[in-house]
Amino acid sequence: MIGIHKRTGDRFAGMDLLYLTTVGARSGKERTSPVARFADGDDAWLVVASNNGAERHPAWYHNLKAHPDRVWIEHGGRKRAAQVEELTGERREEALGRIVAAQPRFAGYLKKTSRALPVIRLS
Repeated sequence: MIGIHKRTGDRFAGMDLLYLTTVGARSGKERTSPVARFADGDDAWLVVASNNGAERHPAWYHNLKAHPDRVWIEHGGRKRAAQVEELTGERREEALGRIVAAQPRFAGYLKKTSRALPVIRLS
């Protein structure tokens, strides 16, 4: 699936993608997931652990929390290590507002689940 997205310019369903590589919390193996990306200043991106509004966090979020020092991002053919910051409070709310404005489908995800959707800043 990742190869298809890369051939289409790192886009899927009208969203810009990045490829998030984390290390499995239990397996210790590298796992790569395509996720929607939202620019946040120079050379930083926001991603949402929405899991399409499911009641459980996506596996990549658990991996990222277990190994925050072993995270890589790739887009435009460039892969690099990423620093991870989970946004909270007003920063999370402001970022989530921008994300929903850019991609209204995320408003639907918020309505589908009772959990707070984590917003992660990768730089």
